[in-house]
Amino acid sequence: MDMLARRKHPMPEMAAFVAELRAAFNDSVDEAVSRGKSGEPTFYARENGRTVGTPPSDHYNVWKASEDVRDRHYCGGCDGSCIGTAIRCNQRMAQAMQGQQKR
Repeated sequence: MDMLARRKHPMPEMAAFVAELRAAFNDSVDEAVSRGKSGEPTFYARENGRTVGTPPSDHYNVWKASEDVRDRHYCGGCDGSCIGTAIRCNQRMAQAMQGQQKR
C-alpha cells in the first residue's frame, strides 16, 4: 500500500484509491495527478471538503464514486458487468465457471 494511504491523510479514501491505481497502472497515475495539480484537467478529487487537481471544464466528463463502486477493485478477466450490482466480480466469475461446467 502507498505510504500516503497508510498514515493519517486528509483524503484517506482518495489516497487509497490512488494507491490502488498506482499499483495497477504504475507511474502514469503519478503523471496524471501531477498534471492535474499543475492546472491540466487530468485529475481532480474532492473528499472531506478538500480538493486536489483541476476540475474538468465541462460537467459531463466527470465520474462520481457512489456506493455502487466503493470497495470495488480490478479483477483479472473482469468485464465490468458486476459494477452496479450486488454481486462482486469474483462471485460473478465463479457463477460463469459453474455454468460452463454444466454444459
